[in-house]
Amino acid sequence: MTTAGETAAAGGMTTAGVEATARIAARADGRGGTALPVLESEGPLALRRTRGSGDEARVMLVGAMSGPLGGDRFAVEAEVGAGARLRVGSAAATIALPGQAKGKGRDEARYDVRIEVADGGELRWLPEQLISVQGSDLYVATRVELAVGARLVFREEQVLGRAGEGPGRLGSRLTVRLGGRPLLDQEVVCGPGAPGGWDGPAVLGGRRALGQLVVVRPEFAERTPAPRVLGESAALTPLAGPAVLVSALAPDALRLRRVLDEALAQLDG
Repeated sequence: MTTAGETAAAGGMTTAGVEATARIAARADGRGGTALPVLESEGPLALRRTRGSGDEARVMLVGAMSGPLGGDRFAVEAEVGAGARLRVGSAAATIALPGQAKGKGRDEARYDVRIEVADGGELRWLPEQLISVQGSDLYVATRVELAVGARLVFREEQVLGRAGEGPGRLGSRLTVRLGGRPLLDQEVVCGPGAPGGWDGPAVLGGRRALGQLVVVRPEFAERTPAPRVLGESAALTPLAGPAVLVSALAPDALRLRRVLDEALAQLDG
């Protein structure tokens, strides 16, 4: 694994920004636990293994620098093998900041997340919020490939602007495939330059925090949770597979997290 002292030299620096990729691979160790044969950090993306629980390995993503800034290209790749259990979190919120480049298209930053989970593998992806700072321009693309029999808990939370400021431009696409077939594919764009009405009553309704929780479990094929409303601006929706989607809006990050935590506790129970 790249050490903190090596991160400055490991990432690729271009005139447009920083390019960096972090990689995680989890495998069953044959002794009832989970090994991490690959834990590679690069540039501002630092990975740290933390104390696990039972047969679950835990990894924390620690930002070694501010960002992503305009022009940066970040990526995180996670692969979970059969029988392995992995939990990924982050030490703090990710903050999308404005860059220095001028001109159309040159200041957009990109953050790619690529996840693969094998049959019998389990991933709990639970990072902190992404905050879109005024003047920033970030596109997040997440692609999840699940084998039949894989288990997933995926949480995504986005906050539009810091206290007392407007948001930056934030685009986000989440694609989840199960057994090679589409399970969920959705995209949202908010902030300056987004299609009209993004902040209107039919979309965000003036709320600053939006999030979702995707839970995939083989047992849902026999017993799928029923659709229901969760509070004022959240709902649980079964997907066309052994999976459910919880979508939520809230005035702030704290209340958004509370809604998603309560939903996950109900599903775990």
